[in-house]
Amino acid sequence: MKKIVLTGAAGNLGHELRATLASMAAELVSTDIAEPRSELLANETWVKADLAEMDQIAPLLEGAEMVVHFGAIVDEKPFEELLGPNYIGAYNIWEAAHRHGLRRVVYASSIHAVGLCENNRGIDTDEPHRPDTFYGLAKCFAEDMGRMYWEKRGLEAVCLRIFSCTPEPQNARALGSWLSYRDLRQLVTRAIETPTVGFTVAYGVSANDRAPVSNARVGFLGYKPQDNAEDWAETLLPQARPDPADLAQTRVGGPFATVALGESGVAGIKALSGK
Repeated sequence: MKKIVLTGAAGNLGHELRATLASMAAELVSTDIAEPRSELLANETWVKADLAEMDQIAPLLEGAEMVVHFGAIVDEKPFEELLGPNYIGAYNIWEAAHRHGLRRVVYASSIHAVGLCENNRGIDTDEPHRPDTFYGLAKCFAEDMGRMYWEKRGLEAVCLRIFSCTPEPQNARALGSWLSYRDLRQLVTRAIETPTVGFTVAYGVSANDRAPVSNARVGFLGYKPQDNAEDWAETLLPQARPDPADLAQTRVGGPFATVALGESGVAGIKALSGK
């Protein structure tokens, strides 16, 4: 491809994707409100821009074929704090992509779009929205917008409902929810390279024996995860304290399912990990 745009490029996952995306296009435009975390790649340009400001975002997409939209606040916050980057920012990306004739948006959605679903139901990619937080609600908003822009304007979208993406599983919940960095890179690559996708939802999860979700309906993406959190089970299971009444243990959203609206869910995940 001639040009790919990556938002949220200074975040943990965006930073991890930079080299992969740079290898897939003649030009990579990386953007964030922060400075880059490492030296720029040979074909990479860095632009500081605010997702909530259309006049800053729209020009970056000119001439691009795809945008990989990973920019957002990645925790539960009061609605007013999420409105700009997570809600308006998503609209700005889709609208700018439409205006400039992009083919596809690859979007970092989240398991929190269905975070109140039970772990033991074995949900798939047709599961209706059931957000656990304002953060999860923003993901529902963007997914629905992605479907609408496909059906009304022909702009393709792949919405990746990412679980717990870390270098290694951090706690017993991650035995089901972990997404390795290697599998993340493969998933995004497949979301870009698949010839036609229309509007597609896929779960960002590794090949975990205990995964509470299924990607069986989206096999056409060719995503075949390589890593399995079960390799850490012997270490992580003794740390668990089973409580069937604790929504953090029984819902796919984990601690986000239990926090009050507007309060940090990341803090609960850190507590599970003993950090």
